[in-house]
Amino acid sequence: MSDTKQDVLIIGGGIAGLVLALEVTDRRPVTLLQPARDGLGASRWAQGGIAAVLSPDDDIEAHVADTLVAGDGLCDEAAVRFTVEQGPAAIAWLLSRGVPFTPDPDPDASYPYHLTREGGHGARRIIHADDATGRAVVETLRRDVEAHPAIRLHTDLVAVGLIGDQAGQCRGARCLDEAGQPHELLAADTVLATGGASGLFRHTTSPNPACGEGMMMAAELGAELMNLEFQQFHPTCLFDPGGPPFLISEAVRGEGGHLLDAEGQRFMPGVDPRAELAPRDVVARAIDAEMQRSSRDHVWLDIRHLGEAAIRHHFPTIHAHCLTRGLDIAAAPIPVVPAAHYSCGGVSTDLEGATTVPRLYAVGEVAGTGLHGANRMASNSLLECLAFARSCARRLRHASPANEAALTPWYTGTARISEEECLALFAELREVMSARVAIVRHDAGLDEATRRLTELTERLAPRLADAVPSVELASLWHALRLARLTVASASARRESRGLHFNPDCPLHGDPAPQASRIHLSDLDTGQT
Repeated sequence: MSDTKQDVLIIGGGIAGLVLALEVTDRRPVTLLQPARDGLGASRWAQGGIAAVLSPDDDIEAHVADTLVAGDGLCDEAAVRFTVEQGPAAIAWLLSRGVPFTPDPDPDASYPYHLTREGGHGARRIIHADDATGRAVVETLRRDVEAHPAIRLHTDLVAVGLIGDQAGQCRGARCLDEAGQPHELLAADTVLATGGASGLFRHTTSPNPACGEGMMMAAELGAELMNLEFQQFHPTCLFDPGGPPFLISEAVRGEGGHLLDAEGQRFMPGVDPRAELAPRDVVARAIDAEMQRSSRDHVWLDIRHLGEAAIRHHFPTIHAHCLTRGLDIAAAPIPVVPAAHYSCGGVSTDLEGATTVPRLYAVGEVAGTGLHGANRMASNSLLECLAFARSCARRLRHASPANEAALTPWYTGTARISEEECLALFAELREVMSARVAIVRHDAGLDEATRRLTELTERLAPRLADAVPSVELASLWHALRLARLTVASASARRESRGLHFNPDCPLHGDPAPQASRIHLSDLDTGQT
C-alpha cells in the first residue's frame, strides 16, 4: 500500500517528536508515527527533570562549563552553548503548554519552581514535575497533539525502514501495520525521533528500550553515525531480577542519597571528591568495581537519613513504586545496579537536526549532536530534545520543495522467520554486548564480540532476501548491524575517555580527541 499524503513525517512520539510536531504545524501538516507498542518511548520514564539556567544564582557559562567537564573533552562546544542558551525559552514554552512543574514551597525563593541538583551540575538547575517529569511532559504534549487538526497521529504503524530515491534523498518510510501488512508513507521531509540503543544490552532502565532502529534506518540511506562507543549506564537501576526495570533517579543522590557497600559503608568519597555527585561514568564504574570487589550483584543507595516526610515529598513515584515491589525506601536502603540507559552518540546532525542525507532529520536520543561528548550530564537529555526539536521545526517551516527522483524498490519475500527465533538471536546479541561491550571493555573482549556478532550476521543474512517482513526481524537486523558498528567504534578508540573505559588503553590518550564517525558501508569494506 502506498500513501502519498504526508508532508512532514515524524517517526517517534516521545518528547522530541511531540515538540517538533507542535512547533511545525503552523506552516506544514504533520504525520506522526507513535506505535502503541512503544509505550510512549523512553521519555515517559525520565524521572529527574530538565536542566536549564532558571535561577538568578546560576548562569549560562556555568552550565556550559559543567557540560564540557562531564563530556570529558569530547563535546562540541558550539552545540553545548547552543543547547544551554535555548534552555530558558524552552522551559517557558513548556510552562505555556501547562506542564505541571513542581512549585518551590518557599514563598521567598528566587525562582517559583523547585530546582534540584544532579551529578555533574555545580548548581541547582533541574526543573522537575515531582519525580515523574517525563510522564508529565509527555502527557501534556500528547494531549495537545491529539487535539491538533493539522497532526495525523498513527498508533497502528511501525517504521521498519526508510525510502530513498536515486538522487540520494530520503522520501519517507516503509512501515508494517498490526497485521504485518506493508505500507509506504511518502513524505517531503522525514524526521527520526526514535530514541537510542540501550536495548542492545540485557539490563536497561526502560521496560521497552529502543535498539537503535532509527540509527540503522538512517545508516541504510548512507547517513553518518558518530560516537557509538559512548553508551551510558545509569548508576542506579533498582536491582530486582524478578521484576521489570525501574530507574532510581539521579535526583535521589542529588538530594543527599549515599551509596553503600556490602558492609554498609560509603565508598564514593574515596573514589572522587564529588562523591555521589560525580558524573555518571565515574559513579557507574565505581559501583561496578565495588560489585567485583565484594562479589555481590548490587550495592545499596540509602536515603533513610532524609526522613520519611522528605522522601515522600521529593520522590512520591519512586517511593510508591518500590512499595509495590516490597521495599520501603524510607525504612531500608535501595538495592541498585548500573543498567544501560542512554546513547550519547547517534546519527550525525547539525544544529537544526539535519543529517548527511538530504530531507532526513534526527532529533532526540537518536541524534548525535555533539552535546554530550563522551558522557551525558544528568538532565541535559530532555533539554536537548527541546532545543533541537524546536530548532529543526524552524528549519522545516521554511524548507524548499523536494526535487523528486525515482524511488528504490522494496522487496518482500515469502519465507517466515518466527518471532521466537528472532528473540533467541536477540538474546545472544544482548549477552555478547553485556559481557564484552558494557561499562568496562578490554581488547580481547571486543575481539570476541566482533567474532560472535559476525557469526550471528552470517547465520541470518542469507535468509533475509526471501524473508517475510516483520517488526521483530527488522529490529533484530538493525540491532545486529548497529552492535557491530558499536564494537568497531569501541575498538578503534585507543584511549579511555568518558563512558568508553578500556584498561588496555591509556586514560585520555589523545590531547585533542575527535568524535568517532562511521558508516554502514564500513561493515562491507573491512574497516571493522
